[in-house]
Amino acid sequence: MERKEFLRTLGAGAAFALTFPCVQGCSSKGEDDEPVEIPTGVDFTIDLNSTEGSGLQNNGDFILKNEVVVVKNLEGNFIAASQICSHQQTDQVRFLEEQGGIFHCFTHGSEFDQNGTPLNSVTNNPLKIFNTELNGDILRVFD
Repeated sequence: MERKEFLRTLGAGAAFALTFPCVQGCSSKGEDDEPVEIPTGVDFTIDLNSTEGSGLQNNGDFILKNEVVVVKNLEGNFIAASQICSHQQTDQVRFLEEQGGIFHCFTHGSEFDQNGTPLNSVTNNPLKIFNTELNGDILRVFD
């Protein structure tokens, strides 16, 4: 039996069974089934001497706050990006040390440089990058 003939014999039920998990995984909803939106109006601070700020002590460290990935990159600079991926609006963007430090979405594999520029063909949409400002031990993240 040839491949095309075999696929035709599966019918609509099998096609649905194979497609349904992707439809669920590709939705733009979070774990609580609420829509996930790329954050706007971001403006918060992190005291780098606090328990929260201790997650940013070493180069390559990152924390998640208010749907934002706040990173101390490999050069020791602070960068902040949307935790919500520009591809399918899932909240799975994290910082990886590969390739000198990139943002990677664990839902579909989108990758972005530290300026938010897409690095692969998963999406052409840039990742939202926020401003950061360090004043003593207080890091401000804002639009």
